[in-house]
Amino acid sequence: MIHRRTLAGLLALPAIAHAQGGYPDRPIRFLVPFPPGGGTDTWARIAAEGMQAELGQPVVIENRGGGGGLIGTEVAAKAPADGYTLLFTITTHVQTPVVMRRFPYDPVADFAPIGRLGTTSILFCVGSKVPAEVRTMAQFTDWGRGRDLSFGSYAPGSTGHAFALMLAEEAKLEMTHVSYRGETPMLQDMLGGNIHGGFHSMAAAGEMMKAGRIRALAASGDRRVPSMPDVPNLKELGFSSRFSFSGFSGLLAPARTPQPVLDRLVEAFRLAAMKPETHQRLLAIDTIPSYQDPATFRAQIARNLREWTEIAERLNLSIEG
Repeated sequence: MIHRRTLAGLLALPAIAHAQGGYPDRPIRFLVPFPPGGGTDTWARIAAEGMQAELGQPVVIENRGGGGGLIGTEVAAKAPADGYTLLFTITTHVQTPVVMRRFPYDPVADFAPIGRLGTTSILFCVGSKVPAEVRTMAQFTDWGRGRDLSFGSYAPGSTGHAFALMLAEEAKLEMTHVSYRGETPMLQDMLGGNIHGGFHSMAAAGEMMKAGRIRALAASGDRRVPSMPDVPNLKELGFSSRFSFSGFSGLLAPARTPQPVLDRLVEAFRLAAMKPETHQRLLAIDTIPSYQDPATFRAQIARNLREWTEIAERLNLSIEG
């Protein structure tokens, strides 16, 4: 005798197979856990536009900022695992839970990686609150010592937050941290002279840097930003190798998404990430195209989680809330 629940499951199999075989048959949503206009939003839109042609359906961006990325990411983790709600995120995916000591999602187990899009340096910039004659990091540290400085970050516990703490520590500066819900409001405050400085991505603030509205004094990473070759990296200036930490931007699906659906998404993402026009758009905002397949991307997420746990413990980096 076939158990009633077993029979119901067997009867449902053709419907499930049909739904997967016809995937996608409606628009797909990318949840971005930061407000519009920042680096994450920009990268998500590049990926979405590249995938639409491959999937034959619109890809819609939904910004769910707040909590250093926790709010939108938790929504994505709990979304139906049907391939229609995905998460486009950055390294805060592993960083924010570590520093907030709160894990409403498991950064590795609760998600199925689809692919990494690219990597980018972030640059330490100052705005109108710093005198115009301060043009180099050495001049800034000389000017800043003994002052009560305010450094912003685009999310609590982010790379920008940790780098600001590390910069203050190594340069012997007094710094108050100001956390924002994304790069756009942070940039507005820097332009308005409400904070002294902070770390920005080229994706969000590159045009402001090139126009001189904010001044880039130094970059993270191991090499200079291609479009700003006169800006040295922090290691060149004698700061520690801690500033070499590199993160990611990429696409994830909720865990338990059916494998045929994942396979479709993985291939569409791969094709989109490898398109020459995608590379051109990324390079135009100083993002290095560096596609990773799901297995390699998962390994990086797990590695970054371990690395960030060590960094947070070393800096005593924690956020209440």
